[in-house]
Amino acid sequence: MAVADSADGQAEVARARRPQYLALMLFGLVVYERPVVLAASSVIDILGELGISDYAVRSTLTRMTDRGLLARYRRGREVYWGLTEHGSAVLRGGQTAAHQSPDGEWDGTWTVLGFSLPEDQRALRHQLRSRLTWGGFGVLHSGMWIAPGVVNVASLLEDLKVEDRVQVFTATPAAPTEIDQLILDAYDLDEIAHRYTGFLARWGDHSALSGHNPLGTLLILQSEWAQLARADPRLPLAHLPDDWPAVAAFELYHRLHRKMSPHAEQLCATRARTVEITDEERDRPA
Repeated sequence: MAVADSADGQAEVARARRPQYLALMLFGLVVYERPVVLAASSVIDILGELGISDYAVRSTLTRMTDRGLLARYRRGREVYWGLTEHGSAVLRGGQTAAHQSPDGEWDGTWTVLGFSLPEDQRALRHQLRSRLTWGGFGVLHSGMWIAPGVVNVASLLEDLKVEDRVQVFTATPAAPTEIDQLILDAYDLDEIAHRYTGFLARWGDHSALSGHNPLGTLLILQSEWAQLARADPRLPLAHLPDDWPAVAAFELYHRLHRKMSPHAEQLCATRARTVEITDEERDRPA
């Protein structure tokens, strides 16, 4: 991959290469919506070619299991790992974001949210704010959060158990409120655009495709794009600068993905050792 020119670019590259993201992308390629589980040795082998140690891979698989993303199975002496329902849901949400075009239609509706949590629940406040940001919300002022369109807030926050602390409305702005200024007040457009232009700079010259590890390169591409796409609040293009880079980045990602996927998937089929698993076995992880 092309070397990043800035500290921010280096941070994006580092995030894309985190073992958990790469492992999740690998499980998405191999086992997502299939009745199979993946051998731990295959995960170690494939991620090892990206410079991730055996210890780091094993620790990552354990942490992902603790977080409810993966489940562990045993066949004889071999250990296998599969996606849980939660892990599949996380992948599904990421794939939806990755394939959502930035030039989609918008009906002018905003989701408006406010919440009240005591100061002694700082950890929960941090989780809530992070989840809202992840869900496309920006802070307008005085604890008022907004997001374009109708957001399923109940699904976004269901595991945080804050239903009685959150108030949610859908609304449309009225005069004298101007949508352009609303967006500028609630979102850091420069930061969002910077991430997209960095992606275009790193992948646009196709230097990342010149290596000898197309499977690993695809995992890195998917990892970086999944994080970028999930962090994008999908603001209406009509109210963004004319040269908004999300459109070009979206087109580049899907062009590269189409080009790389066939070879990477062939390699995956030969290198990723899987076994079929029944529904009964899936309900009884080791």
